[in-house]
Amino acid sequence: MLNALTLVTGIAALLLAAWCGWAAYRDQPTKDWHFIGMAVVSVLAVLQLVIGIVQLVRGEKPEQGTTIFVAYLLGAFACVPAAGMMSLAERTRWGSVTAAAGGVVLAVLEVRLYDIWGG
Repeated sequence: MLNALTLVTGIAALLLAAWCGWAAYRDQPTKDWHFIGMAVVSVLAVLQLVIGIVQLVRGEKPEQGTTIFVAYLLGAFACVPAAGMMSLAERTRWGSVTAAAGGVVLAVLEVRLYDIWGG
């Protein structure tokens, strides 16, 4: 898998989590800028999904199995958009907490994807 993209996506997810966590600390809901940040992180996850599938189609195999790798790729792809939708429904500080949690979960999924691929 592309290790640099995994690292960049994980760091971007942690930065998003810190930013949304700071908003929650200040008792603020998610704002438009937070959603733009979520979109950027989601684009990185989509890029990772596409590259991961292309590598599988080319015949490369993850060390810990293709099924679990694809499941984690799909989870990483859906994590931040799902948190963003829940954050949009809850327009209080808890929406910011939800978005921050989505970023943390994505960062953990990135570490696990790296491990599954054999990094």
